Amino acid sequence: MIESIEFKNFKVLRDAKLPLSRCTVLIGPNGTGKTTVLQALQAVREPARYPFAAVRSYLPLGEEVEVCVNFGPPHLGVHFVAEWYRAKGTQLGLRFSRGVEECPEGPALQRGVRRNRVFAFEGRAIARPAAVAANIELGENGANLAAVLDDIRDTDAERFTAINCALGQWLPEFKSILFAKPEQGSKSLMLQTRKEGVSVPDNDLSQGTLIALAMLTLAYLPKPPALIGIEEPDRGVHPRLLRLVQDAIYRLCYPESCGEKREPVQVIVTTHSPYFLDLFKDRPEEVVIANRVGMEAKFVRLSDHPNIEEILSGAPLGEIWYSGILGGVPSEP
Repeated sequence: MIESIEFKNFKVLRDAKLPLSRCTVLIGPNGTGKTTVLQALQAVREPARYPFAAVRSYLPLGEEVEVCVNFGPPHLGVHFVAEWYRAKGTQLGLRFSRGVEECPEGPALQRGVRRNRVFAFEGRAIARPAAVAANIELGENGANLAAVLDDIRDTDAERFTAINCALGQWLPEFKSILFAKPEQGSKSLMLQTRKEGVSVPDNDLSQGTLIALAMLTLAYLPKPPALIGIEEPDRGVHPRLLRLVQDAIYRLCYPESCGEKREPVQVIVTTHSPYFLDLFKDRPEEVVIANRVGMEAKFVRLSDHPNIEEILSGAPLGEIWYSGILGGVPSEP
């Protein structure tokens, strides 16, 4: 498992360390590096999208930009480092601080970090017809959802049935996922209503419904990546469904709890929702608060906050955060 990620000169993260759990919920005002964390993951995966000039801090501490992934047990002491240099332009340097001889799993750990996925679901992208292809992946905005679900139906009927069963919990008015073929070689989604049996095409579904379906599918992927970032998974979702969003995230993070025989996925999510945050009151080690100090951002784990047990005993966590007691709120003008 990744124990922490350290940032040097990566945009607002001039000199910051982000502690991680299996699930990490990032809260804080705008401009405190929450989205920047997810961009750093994307930059490690696709360095050409983030050239040196695009990631370097306004007031850098040096000439290099660095993202350092620190592993915990059983690989304590292994560090995966991505570096950008002015002299190399857009080139990304990658290295392990410990060699393969010392850590035989090193190459596999490196591949796991570089295969991370970051998602920010958008209803319009989810509703677009998807080209059917082998090894199709869910797009970062939810594109290809129809093709991904179609592939699961064809290759893992039991899993597809489980998704349909879970759909009834998430969206009780619907009973099953159906597919349309708008043109040769592509698929689009429909949801069949429970009472009337009407098939509603994806273009007529609400954004919240489509995002909920994308989150549900993500939780049931047969082979999810080892590291996933999700931008505001609660966006567009009714507050009463937020417990199911948390359950979907925990299904990825704690596969043993639902009978999945695979390695846990580490998930980093951002949120501005006090209602979503309330669900993590009993797990303060999973919540990280982002604050901005001048031109840079810093992170602190909620469980490390002074007197946290006393603070949490008085009110819902979202209300406590909103009050400003914990920090992680916009500054007064």
